[in-house]
Amino acid sequence: MNVLEPRLRAIRLELAAERTGGRTFCPSEAARRLDPRDWRRHMEDVRAVAAGLVAEGLLTATQAGDRVDPVRAHGPIRLAAGSAGSEGRGTA
Repeated sequence: MNVLEPRLRAIRLELAAERTGGRTFCPSEAARRLDPRDWRRHMEDVRAVAAGLVAEGLLTATQAGDRVDPVRAHGPIRLAAGSAGSEGRGTA
C-alpha cells in the first residue's frame, strides 16, 4: 500500500461528502489538498486510489457523463459520491 493511500482516501471521501445533488469534483482537487505546491506529482496515486474507491462503490468516475475506469480513462475525469456520477455531468 502506498504510504499516501489512507490520506488520499480520506480526502476523496471528504470531497465527495462536500458535494450534494450529484455534483462532481476533479481528481486534481484531492491532489491539491494533499500538496498545494507540488500537487501534479500525486496525480497517478490520486487516480489509483480513486479506482479502488470506485471498485468499492464509494465513488463513481465519469468522463463526458459516462462511467469510466479512472486509471484507464485518458483525459479529464470527474468523481462523485457513490452512484451520483451516473446522473450526468455535474459541476464543481
